Amino acid sequence: MGEMIKITFNNNDTYQYPKSVKLLDIAKERQNQFKYKIVGAIVDNNLRELDYTLEEDANVKFFDTTFPYGNRFYSRSLSFLFIIAAKEVLRECKVTVEHSLSKGLYCEIHKDGHIDETLVKKIENKMREIADKDIPFVKAKYSKIEAEKLFIEKNQYDKLELLKHRDKDSINIYSCMGYYDYFYGYLVPSTGYLKTFELLYYPPGIVLRFPVRSNPNEIPEFVDQPKLFNIFREFEEWGKIMEIENISQLNDYISKDSIKELIWVAEALHEKKLAEIADNICSSEEKKKLVLISGPSSSGKTTFTQRLAIQLKVNGLKTVAISIDDFFKNREDTPKTPDGEYDFETIDAIDIDLFNELMNDLIAGEEIELPYFNFHTGNREWRGKKLKISKDHIILVEGIHGLNERLTQSIDISKKYKIYISPLTHLNVDNHNRVPTSDLRLIRRMVRDYQFRSTDALTTIKRWDSVRRGEDKYIYPYQEAADIMFNSSLVYELSILKKIAMPLLEKIDKTVEEHVEAKRLMKFLNYILTADSKCIPINSILREFIGNSCFTV
Repeated sequence: MGEMIKITFNNNDTYQYPKSVKLLDIAKERQNQFKYKIVGAIVDNNLRELDYTLEEDANVKFFDTTFPYGNRFYSRSLSFLFIIAAKEVLRECKVTVEHSLSKGLYCEIHKDGHIDETLVKKIENKMREIADKDIPFVKAKYSKIEAEKLFIEKNQYDKLELLKHRDKDSINIYSCMGYYDYFYGYLVPSTGYLKTFELLYYPPGIVLRFPVRSNPNEIPEFVDQPKLFNIFREFEEWGKIMEIENISQLNDYISKDSIKELIWVAEALHEKKLAEIADNICSSEEKKKLVLISGPSSSGKTTFTQRLAIQLKVNGLKTVAISIDDFFKNREDTPKTPDGEYDFETIDAIDIDLFNELMNDLIAGEEIELPYFNFHTGNREWRGKKLKISKDHIILVEGIHGLNERLTQSIDISKKYKIYISPLTHLNVDNHNRVPTSDLRLIRRMVRDYQFRSTDALTTIKRWDSVRRGEDKYIYPYQEAADIMFNSSLVYELSILKKIAMPLLEKIDKTVEEHVEAKRLMKFLNYILTADSKCIPINSILREFIGNSCFTV
């Protein structure tokens, strides 16, 4: 018997294996311990694909597609399968993976003529044919020079541009069926792992649909999101006009010292959109009295609300801001999670009846007393804070449940105006590697929490999955109920955030599992050049996260 190594699974049971054993071979042995197919592993707090070879003692944690990284492995591999199938059906076509849409990925195929449902079905059938053949995804390391030659040969100039600012001398490239591609992250071992998917014709493109983590064997019901789609499209068109559609183009702005102009234009776009929203509120046939602002974590809701108040004042309106937090139920009346913890995220933690009663009285011109919720005692208090508004006033309410009609169920719908805000970045790594909105929000939150909430990056990352589960439950199902959406992303912001975020991520010790996420984010940020923040205006939404805002945040 040759040299043996010790493999410990989940910091628990230890077994011996021959040195140079592949994770894939061990995964086959341990598959019966998983309900769903194993797709990857964490080895000594480093993310690994199943093709990885173990050369020394290690701690291994396998995962399937119910795990966040497993779901990413699956969707990323599915993107490659889709790209291959599209090029098999339509030779020389260009494929772009644009953004998320209804639990899937919105993609476009660029060719002469329009695509239609028949063509989409052909591509889906080709995907299934390739999946049935269980063809390996082969990863190989290329020198920078070799990669440049390959990308020129394959007309992948977006990836060629990305290499310009890459510090490393080598790059890993995947191949399958003679097609070559680079991906920001790992893939599953072969096409045979990709059994559950569908393509939906969504003019002018296609939605690549796949399972969610909670149910890996089924495609979720498609929920159309026309408002979200349109806001993405609008910013993508703006990016084309500005010639900034990917990270390499952002880097060009920085390297050519043109970032100041880009900052000014991006900020002007925000100001223009804010002014349009204020104009819409003021010009509505039905006089609006209650503006409800909602969006996921780190969207910039606080700064947005204050800037909207200024724009409303420009239109001759006065504003008052009311916090939903002051309408929490007393602690003993707060619902609990299945684990027995107080559930402060659910809308049932809010005293909806009291909120509706006081808002209706306020809108009717009556004087009300606002409650104050004491988070230290867990009780509502009445401190004599009186409020009365005139006909020229408008009430601004910011909170996660603002778009849920239950929150304002007794208030005349004609009096309400709902706004959804989120940083919906259109800026991707390249044509096939998108930048998830959730990654931008996590980086924003990490920077803000460190600077203003005495919270390190490790803690922010630990909490993030829980934060996202709450958003999936309480925010995203209601986003299309908004009267308007505001995209709070700034096309230049990653170049600013990187300077603060990288040292925070580097502090996360390699001995903790969160190192996996820290390493992933650092790898992403390494694609981006840093820029100076001195030209960012003091009322920018980004100032809410990096500091020196003129608003109290």
